[in-house]
Amino acid sequence: QVQLVESGGGLVQAGGSLRLSCAASGHSFSTYAMGWFRQAPGKEREFVAAISWTSSDTYYADSVKGRFTISRDSAKNTVYLQMNSLKPEDTAIYYCAAASLPGWHDPRFPKKRENDYSYWGQGTQVTVSS
Repeated sequence: QVQLVESGGGLVQAGGSLRLSCAASGHSFSTYAMGWFRQAPGKEREFVAAISWTSSDTYYADSVKGRFTISRDSAKNTVYLQMNSLKPEDTAIYYCAAASLPGWHDPRFPKKRENDYSYWGQGTQVTVSS
């Protein structure tokens, strides 16, 4: 059974930092691009960041560029999202996702659309207070 499990969310004051983790099990995603999305209350889910399967490329939404960093440890089958200088508008449920196909089969990058991904975690809540 393939599972993506996010952790590291919580309540933080504006200007603070959090590090989200996404641990995969049941399948190795070392050759898959990975992404983070978020969904704020009353809004549609939106793209946050993506990392290529080789880790050589990363891509960010303009709203988080310069504040968030995506990384991965393929040996641990884990992807991370380091979030600094958090703002109240970053409050959302954060989801990690794995691409539908391995990178050697579908090398397109960045993958910013939800339908580029077939595997999703259950989400972790991030709340930033002002």
